This record gives sequence, structure tokens and C-alpha cells, in this order.
Amino acid sequence: MVAQAEKAKKFRALHERTGAFIIPNPWDPGSARLLAALGFEALATTSSGYANSIGRPDGAVSLEEKIAHCRILCAATDLPVSADLEKCFADSPEAAADTIRLAAEAGVVGGSIEDYSGDSDKPIYDFDLAVERVHAAVEAARSLDFHFTLTARAENLLRGRKDLDDTIRRLQAFEDAGADVLYAPALTTLEEVRTVTGAVSKPVNVLAPTLKNVTVAQLSEAGAKRISIGGALARALIATLLRAGTEMRDQGTFGWTADATPGAEINKLLMAT
Repeated sequence: MVAQAEKAKKFRALHERTGAFIIPNPWDPGSARLLAALGFEALATTSSGYANSIGRPDGAVSLEEKIAHCRILCAATDLPVSADLEKCFADSPEAAADTIRLAAEAGVVGGSIEDYSGDSDKPIYDFDLAVERVHAAVEAARSLDFHFTLTARAENLLRGRKDLDDTIRRLQAFEDAGADVLYAPALTTLEEVRTVTGAVSKPVNVLAPTLKNVTVAQLSEAGAKRISIGGALARALIATLLRAGTEMRDQGTFGWTADATPGAEINKLLMAT
């Protein structure tokens, strides 16, 4: 197995080289190993994909389950793994910082903290508290004996608060607090990507599925450094399962098997990692 410090170094280097890179989001050891076999250089967990895989809606996973999941994915592959830690399972900056340390102990070399509170009455943390939480997470990350790549997420756009100006203000404050990567999920146009990347100097992660018909080259030209998929890969697999199940239930046929990946091909990929 590759040492955690070496994985951390490789992950940081991906953010420093020219151009953008894709960081796909597996949800279990099998999907992680298959993506590694396809040649991807780093992986990120998906909160919704993992929750769905154990029969839960997004957001219904405990901190203990999340940390155990991180440990399992990190053990499945030698690639660097970054964790979607949601709001770090805490409101207070101190408790959020503890989550960063727990995730690092589980083997990840990066992780995110977001300003979504989970409170339907007040879904986005107040600005000052959001910044304080990022600052505490940065301090926890810097206390480790390797470089933990901390991503700070401004959730306005993803949570129905269509305020790009406030989103950028938060990202700029998160950058000043020491975050390594900045992330505003749910940008919908390349122009929005350019606006965000032009307003900060740290690498920016972009969620690809919310931008339609864009390429890695276009996102890179717009200033994106890291391109993630979120739960989209997991949802694509769920879509296949639902279509197959509906065909069997309603038609009594098995036409969906024509598109199934041969077992020998899967075995070959898994044996290569």
C-alpha cells in the first residue's frame, strides 16, 4: 500500500499542475477499484451515493458510518481519496475540526467542509460562523503530519439560494481562512465558472453534472482545476437498475442484459488494481 503522506503529496500535485483533472466519486470498494483500473488519478467519496447504497436518503448517514466508509474506500485502492464530509457533522467550529482529524485518521488525504447547516429554517450558516468553521478546519488540517487538502464549499446555489455575489464573498473569505480548494456546487454556465475562478486565486472544484454539454477542456479554459461528479455515477447505476427492474416487472423480458458488462471484463479490471 502507498503511504498516506505519499498519497497526500500526489493529490496536492494534481492541483498544482497545468490543466483540470477529473476526480470521480465512487460509493463502495468495487466502484473505487474499477475507477482506479480505468486510470483516474484520485477519487472522492459521495455522500448521496454512499447513503443510497446502504438504503438511506442523502444526509442520513452518521459520522461513525462516514468515517468507516472513508476507511474502507482508502483501503480499497492506492489512489488519493478526498472525503465529502458534508458539514463535518457539527455546527460548532471545534467539533467540525474534530471531524477533519477523524477523517485523516481513516486514511483520506483531503476533505470538505460546507456552509449548509441542514436546518430548513436557516439552511446556510451565517457568514461569520461559516468562516470561523473553515478556519477551525484549516487549523485541524495543518496540525497533521501530512498536507491535508481542505476544500471549503459555499452551498448557496445548490440549496436554492441563487446569490452568486454572496457565494463569491464566502469563497473569498474561505480562501483567506486558509482553505486549499474552493467549491460552489451547482454553477450552471461556463460564464459562472469564469466569474468564480476569476474572483479567487486558489484552485476551484466544479460539479460537472450541473453544467450541460461541457467538456473538460472547456472547464479548464474557464479556470476550473478539479472536476467532480458528485452522486451522478451512482444515480446512473440506479437508473439502470430501475429500468431493468421495470422491464422485468412490466414486460417479463430481459432485454437489459444485452448492455451488461461481461463478468470476465469486470474481473480483468479488478485484478489489475
